[in-house]
Amino acid sequence: MEFVPATAEDYEEVMSISEGIYNGKDYLPFRYHAWLKEPNRRMFLCKKEGKIVGFRSFLLVDDGETAVVQGLRVAPWARGQGIAGIIQRFFIETLHSEHPKVRRIRLTHADRPVPVVLKKYKLVHSKAMVTMILPSDQIEETIKLLESRLDNVEQSNNYSILEPGEVFKLFDESKTIDELLPGGLLVQHWLPVTVQRSNLEMLLEKGVVWMYSLVHNPGISPLSSEKIVNGEPSNTFSSAHNGQDSLSSPPSMSQTRFLSLGTPPFPIPLGEATYCLDIDMFGVDPACAKFHVVQQLKLAIQELPEGSSIMCLVYAEKSLRTKLRRLFEGLPPFILATEEVILELDLQGN
Repeated sequence: MEFVPATAEDYEEVMSISEGIYNGKDYLPFRYHAWLKEPNRRMFLCKKEGKIVGFRSFLLVDDGETAVVQGLRVAPWARGQGIAGIIQRFFIETLHSEHPKVRRIRLTHADRPVPVVLKKYKLVHSKAMVTMILPSDQIEETIKLLESRLDNVEQSNNYSILEPGEVFKLFDESKTIDELLPGGLLVQHWLPVTVQRSNLEMLLEKGVVWMYSLVHNPGISPLSSEKIVNGEPSNTFSSAHNGQDSLSSPPSMSQTRFLSLGTPPFPIPLGEATYCLDIDMFGVDPACAKFHVVQQLKLAIQELPEGSSIMCLVYAEKSLRTKLRRLFEGLPPFILATEEVILELDLQGN
């Protein structure tokens, strides 16, 4: 076995060992070249007799104290031979020797891992995964169906698309973190990070749509909203109302916070002109959750080439699973997993 850095020239061979993974939802074909340009990421190959038998990537986050591992691939003909374990050992040795500042490894896992993994890794949090597919010729009809299933629309329609400065300010409040982030982590497109400024800056560079709701008790006027005109979000965003900041309110007001992160749609190998939209949700209000799904979908659809289908994957607190499934009832699901699990490994003892 030998380990070498991955290069742009290795793309086709890496894709050949990834074919069919995740039932056609694989993100790596779209991400591979972009990952090569990320300064805090390292991608390496495991080769045997000159052929690629494995691939692994990790990204340094949390100001360099955490390595998030992503994109493990093992060639179909080499599976069951311990390749993944060899890659893991090389990866940890690399961290110890080249990145001694790293204190922990973090990763996301589709569905609950086997017990032997849970003995080694700490389970930080897990979320429900709910999916649906919108064929290109049914998108308009499906959006109308989803809108008809929303509840408390007038109250839920108190949302903002946050600008970068507002994102930073949102997480300056410890109450926000306590209410929205069990485990203290943001997870965007399977990337779990803390809310340190360097991490937020990284996510903002990715073009993520930050949608935020601050819903007050009935009878209390909202402080800000992006108005809906004829079912569409208006182009005018007001970050303040009556002189108050959109992210704060008098402490005496009871309020519900809800946040969703919409990944810019990206092409996947599932079918011709098929794009994937990941919506990561933070909060437990069912009305806000359903409303955010519809609004994130409508914004994403505007970015799609004409004639494209879209696969939507929503990650939310488990208490919202039933409500979201009812929202998607009758729509074709995408069979991938039912749960997103966040794991950590402390390197101090390794």
